[in-house]
Order: sequence, then structure tokens, then C-alpha cells
Amino acid sequence: MKLRLMLWLLAFLLKRALRRKARFRELLTQMRGLDWGIATEDLAIARYFRMSPGGIQSGRGLPVDLDLELRFEDETTALKVLKKPTQQAFLDGMMDGSVRLVGDSSDLQKLQKLLRHI
Repeated sequence: MKLRLMLWLLAFLLKRALRRKARFRELLTQMRGLDWGIATEDLAIARYFRMSPGGIQSGRGLPVDLDLELRFEDETTALKVLKKPTQQAFLDGMMDGSVRLVGDSSDLQKLQKLLRHI
């Protein structure tokens, strides 16, 4: 339940940052948008984010056409990594198999750059 709430709150914060923070809007415009999602491996908890300079959409589940997916072994692992989303935390998770990246790793770097401005 905590992960679902955290992902819903993340969607709220992203929409708020788009409205209020000029640097966030500028970076998103340079990227021309980013579609990404977060889920547990069994897809029991999943949420997608479609970000463009025109707005941010979020919803349950993981559509097939996302640029980037972050898959976590379980809810506990997801909460641990997402509370402190550093590059090292993601790398450690990928090395031990608890985090799986589906998509291009450069999209993860773009996402981390955007999330700094929330």
C-alpha cells in the first residue's frame, strides 16, 4: 500500500513541478517528453507516467509503448530504492538482481535529471 501511495504522490509532485518550476519545464521541453513506468516484477503494483511539455498523465498499469520501465523485485525493494533514488542505489540493485531496467539507460539519466527539480 505504501508503494501505491508513493507513486500516486510522485504523479502529483510531477504535475506540480510542471506548473511551478521553470527549469523542470525547460528540461522536459529539451527532452521532448518521456514516457516511463515503475512496477514490481509480478506487476501487482504498476504506474506509468507520460510526461510532455504540454502536460503529465499518470495511471495504473504499464502500457507496452513506454520508453523506460523500472521493475523492482518486490514492494520493499522498491520503497528502499525510491526513497533515496541515487545512481549508486540503482546500480547496486541492478547488480544484485533486485532492480531491472527495461529500456535505454540514457533515459534513466534523463529521468534522474528531471526528478532533481521536483
